Amino acid sequence: MSEITLAGAEAIIDAIFALANERKWKPMAVAVTNQGSSVIAFKKQDDSSMLRFEMAYGKCYGALALGRSTSLVRARAEQRPLFMDYLFRASDGKIFAEDGGILIRDSEGLLLGAVGVTGERPERDEELAAHGVRAAGFLTDEDAEGLGHHIRSAN
Repeated sequence: MSEITLAGAEAIIDAIFALANERKWKPMAVAVTNQGSSVIAFKKQDDSSMLRFEMAYGKCYGALALGRSTSLVRARAEQRPLFMDYLFRASDGKIFAEDGGILIRDSEGLLLGAVGVTGERPERDEELAAHGVRAAGFLTDEDAEGLGHHIRSAN
């Protein structure tokens, strides 16, 4: 079974911070978990606001719990609020259905874990998450489509 290492998690986070800094975006916070939702690494930049760990982790947890990016989790919450309300309560509030959480896959498309990014506008959080995953040499769901694993997409 493939697993994400601390070095891999830190490479994702460092790439996210580098791009956010380059673009002069707000202070970011990033969590990386394994496929069981155990935290491998978490960092938040100076001047990042409170509750950033909870938000970043909630995005990882939501992506893993539903097997899709949190932008798709958010869309599902809008389409099926009663169903998602149940899942939010069943998870003891761990799922945060806001863009910025994506799954991390290896070169064969196997699930390694998730990354949750928070601090900017939702679409920027999601962009940064994908950038970090790719910059560290991993695949996003979009990259892994067609590799023989079930990938949930917007379609």
